[in-house]
Amino acid sequence: MNKIWLIIQREFLSRVQKKSFLIATIVIPLIFPAIIGILVYVGKESEKGAAKKVIHYVDESKIFTPDSSKYLFKHFEGPLPDAITAYENSKDYGLLYIPQFKLSNPKGITLYTESSAGMEDKRNIERMLENQIKDLKMQKLSIDQKTLDSLKTEVTLETNTGKGTERKASNTDLLSILGMACGILMYMFIFIYGAQIMQGVIEEKQSKVIEVIVSSVKPFQLMMGKIIGLASVGLLQFLIWMILMFTVTVGVLGSLGIDPPQQQAMQQMGGEVMVQQQQASSNALINGLNEARDLPWIFIISVFLFYFLGGYLIYGALFASVGSAVDSPAEAQQFMFPITIPLLISYMSLFMFILKDHDSAISVWLSIIPFTSPIAMMGRIGFGVPMWQLALSMILLIGGFLFTTWVAGRIYRVGILMHGTKVNYKVLAKWFMQRS
Repeated sequence: MNKIWLIIQREFLSRVQKKSFLIATIVIPLIFPAIIGILVYVGKESEKGAAKKVIHYVDESKIFTPDSSKYLFKHFEGPLPDAITAYENSKDYGLLYIPQFKLSNPKGITLYTESSAGMEDKRNIERMLENQIKDLKMQKLSIDQKTLDSLKTEVTLETNTGKGTERKASNTDLLSILGMACGILMYMFIFIYGAQIMQGVIEEKQSKVIEVIVSSVKPFQLMMGKIIGLASVGLLQFLIWMILMFTVTVGVLGSLGIDPPQQQAMQQMGGEVMVQQQQASSNALINGLNEARDLPWIFIISVFLFYFLGGYLIYGALFASVGSAVDSPAEAQQFMFPITIPLLISYMSLFMFILKDHDSAISVWLSIIPFTSPIAMMGRIGFGVPMWQLALSMILLIGGFLFTTWVAGRIYRVGILMHGTKVNYKVLAKWFMQRS
């Protein structure tokens, strides 16, 4: 045990003290806020200096009223072929053709552009026409806007969980976001740091350093020390990233004066509608903050750390065995995909099954099986998981780590000293069965 502890210290300190670790730990959390800030700034500046796109239009229906808030419209009097010729001889953005149509079935409206129209431009023009056609229908039915607004009714479904006196309110949207975020983070870091273990083993094997180390340390002890040491490095880096990214992102967005989407929408409204929307948004925000505050954060974070370490150790052992068996990262590719299949299954199931129905049979089993439970359980944990399922999942995860470590150790002890061997699954099975 003392030798394993020494290897853990060596792996941890040798990486934490590197300049590359310090640079990556500090710079990477700054990259994302910096990119967001640059894109937002460039977007604002481009909007200020950009001229409105010019769109010619031919209106045979005689109902179109140009909205010049986003585009500059030029009316063309004449047939469509002449309008197309005039547009093509200009350097303007496009030509909008509006034929005569029935209000119940508006067809044939066409936008001509030199290259494919952008999604935003297409949607903006569609909304403009939809609103005008809706107004015409209202006029035809003698319905004014005030009457139409009074018919709109929003229903907010409140959800409660638990039984009897333990019943309490819950927020399904908030819990879904939490589960999705935890699952994605788990997938990213297990994959990234597991690959680092494999790369580290390959580098030591190539440098022949490993042959000196195993003269005084058993290969299994070396593998365990390397896995746990890198796990502690990954956990430390992860915590620093989360703190820095949250702090810097909030600071960058605040310094650029970016308003939340609800506030931007309210600035475009007026009168009673704005007051009602503002009150509703304020109430929703307060309720969301209260519900987020009431979540068992200590429990969720503790479970996250357990599954982070458990999942990392399981896959770290497998990545280490692959690294010991090959002489270069290129040779490792054939063994990488089978290892990552359970990760991909749990990641895709997070969106296909778990967040849609966290108590379905497939969601429960994915959160119990050790190879998929780190991601699947984090997708379910916010919704409330029965304690027996959580306990069973944790016990099996520990058992899965011990089993994969035993299997990987038998391959590692032979493969780490092999050079120039053409490795396939048959060779790995032979190393696993070898007694000494």
